Amino acid sequence: MADTPEDIPHLFAKAWNARDAHALASLFVEDADFVNVVGLWWHNRDDIERAHHYGLTTFFQSSEISPRRIKVRQVSDDIAIIHTRWRLRGQLGKEGEQLDTRFAIMMFVAERQRSGWAVLAAQNTDIVPGAETNTISNGTMRAADYRK
Repeated sequence: MADTPEDIPHLFAKAWNARDAHALASLFVEDADFVNVVGLWWHNRDDIERAHHYGLTTFFQSSEISPRRIKVRQVSDDIAIIHTRWRLRGQLGKEGEQLDTRFAIMMFVAERQRSGWAVLAAQNTDIVPGAETNTISNGTMRAADYRK
């Protein structure tokens, strides 16, 4: 649980960087939803923890995320939407090589509980420089820009 909605991205990053999937998942309510950057959708805290444990012990084992910009929209006294722009460094490729830095935007929907703020739902979206949408052709997805 977080003391304020603004704390959620910082606590998420702290747990991620410590490779603590349990602490990360503890930010979420029991029946929370989480959609990752490729559209995998987890429907509860246990699945969120299991999925993050896998990532944090394999291809994200050397990674670090840091919140860059945080914007909170207080929908009511007890509901907030939090957007965070992330920087992710240190992801490993399939051969164990260090990959380039990625940027993403993550959205959390949080609710004030008796013991603090907890996440009801989250969605993570990669930022693809120079693109405005995705296309699929012959089964392959590519980022595309129609403005050129």
